[in-house]
Amino acid sequence: MWNGYPEETNAPYGLAKKMLLVQSQAYREQYGFNNVFLMPVNLYGPRDNFDPSSSHDIPALIRKCLEAKERGERELTVWGDGSPTREFLYVEDAAEGIVLATERYNDSQSVNLGSSCEISIQDLVELIAKLTVFEGRIVWDTSKPNGQPRRCLDTSRAEKAFGFRAKTIFAEGLTRTIEWYRNGLLKISV
Repeated sequence: MWNGYPEETNAPYGLAKKMLLVQSQAYREQYGFNNVFLMPVNLYGPRDNFDPSSSHDIPALIRKCLEAKERGERELTVWGDGSPTREFLYVEDAAEGIVLATERYNDSQSVNLGSSCEISIQDLVELIAKLTVFEGRIVWDTSKPNGQPRRCLDTSRAEKAFGFRAKTIFAEGLTRTIEWYRNGLLKISV
């Protein structure tokens, strides 16, 4: 977290996180304010934001694959070159981590919540295409940005400090998310 200036595309967000941590530590020291500072990786799961103008990687890709399949498209265009890596955490695991931290952790050090499962964007797209049964070709639009090259957290403090370890296997979480979205579409179209 303190390793230099945040990556440009996330700098304002990253700086805000740093300042929130400093503020929470100051309140703990000065006023004895009991707080916990958790930093989850990218979350995904049912009830995510699937709006194409504001969604993140997983819901955006799920929607793109399902819509392309429905329209019979033979290609799916994805931004960047697929090389960046990301770590994702299923929402139910995140909720469990938050509860465990509030019950068992009393320290001013930040704690990462993650799955310890890093995946390239290319592998993520291929997995979502497989799970949604989109059989078209993936086209990488390298004129668009890749974003941060790598996002993967050391989550060992969460396990040591309050016994948190993500339980959901990534493909299972994706399958649940896809099914939730599909079921919502069926209800809307009826």
